[in-house]
Amino acid sequence: MSVETITLGCRLNFAESETIAELARPGEDWVIVNSCAVTNEAVRQTRQAIRRTHRRRPDARILVTGCAAELDAGSFEAMPEVSRVVGNSSKLSSLAANDVMPPVPSGLLHKVKSFVAVQTGCDHRCTFCSIWQARGPSVSLPFEAIRDAVGREIDRGAKEVVLTGVDITDYDGGLGNLCQRLLAAEPRLNRLRLSSLDSVELDEPLFELIASEPRLMPHFHLSLQAGDDMILKRMKRRHSRAQSVRAVERIKAARSDATIGADLIAGFPTETEEMALNSLKLLEDCDIVAAHVFPFSPRPNTPAARMPRLAHEVVKARAWRLREKASERRSAWLKSLIGSRQTVLIESEGTGHTDAFAPIAIGASSRGETGDVMVTGIEGDTLLGVWA
Repeated sequence: MSVETITLGCRLNFAESETIAELARPGEDWVIVNSCAVTNEAVRQTRQAIRRTHRRRPDARILVTGCAAELDAGSFEAMPEVSRVVGNSSKLSSLAANDVMPPVPSGLLHKVKSFVAVQTGCDHRCTFCSIWQARGPSVSLPFEAIRDAVGREIDRGAKEVVLTGVDITDYDGGLGNLCQRLLAAEPRLNRLRLSSLDSVELDEPLFELIASEPRLMPHFHLSLQAGDDMILKRMKRRHSRAQSVRAVERIKAARSDATIGADLIAGFPTETEEMALNSLKLLEDCDIVAAHVFPFSPRPNTPAARMPRLAHEVVKARAWRLREKASERRSAWLKSLIGSRQTVLIESEGTGHTDAFAPIAIGASSRGETGDVMVTGIEGDTLLGVWA
């Protein structure tokens, strides 16, 4: 018997799930479903995962936790497949009371690429988002705990550490200062990567690192959400379109090989065709090569859910158009790398990512290998290469 974890959603969830799996008591026949509530589709997938798990392991007890469980515990408790529901606020400590796992302070992902949580919660109130209700206010982990966590992961073989959280640019004292202290305190940390960033909160110490520190990986995923100023205001975002473009210009000026990813919402309430085209053009203006496009999904108890909504067909079409344009840009970027020399981390047998986060396959390679690679071609969305 063992504790199995099934994770949906963000990297913070994955970090927490791996802590649960690592520290679970042996002999327990539990499946822990760590849920996501960022969209209605994420909640649907959580329910689907629960039912699929029950069919696969009918004798196991299923515990549901995470953001969906925090926001709507009753609906999950009503599912006949579910044995227990635990919200985010007691995700770790309450599980101990049920002898699933002992109490632990934070989550880590023990792999070649290791996710380390530095912060959770959010103090902002974007009109489309319910995650602040599920995660509570912003809380930063102490530097010493983060430093020690990173050290433990390196001891266990991690080659790259990704700092994650709900809003890591809101880290107390500044994300740039945290990264500078961490890189100084842990010289063995050769590859530091950052999860999703709020462009308006990028601080000067972080720009200094981007310009001068090769150990900071040059891919930056920004929470942009839209490219139209009126829609950004109705989302209650804290940046303008021009500020998004300027942030990317500063990143690119600081490091020429930097690449940009972004979250974008299609079909937000009241969005006109002109507003949608402004978001479409943002792909080019911010040189986005890794877009996560979400059709607008009204979340319960959020202001956006009460705004005049667009027809489902319009939302779907605008999301498709954004994805198609993003796919074209990504394909062009990957093709431009053919013939170039790239530094790579192999994360599983034969596959990994470049520093700029391009997926790559290398035949004769083993998990954990790092080094320079010549890019020889492309297959689908994956580069092909040989060791240089």
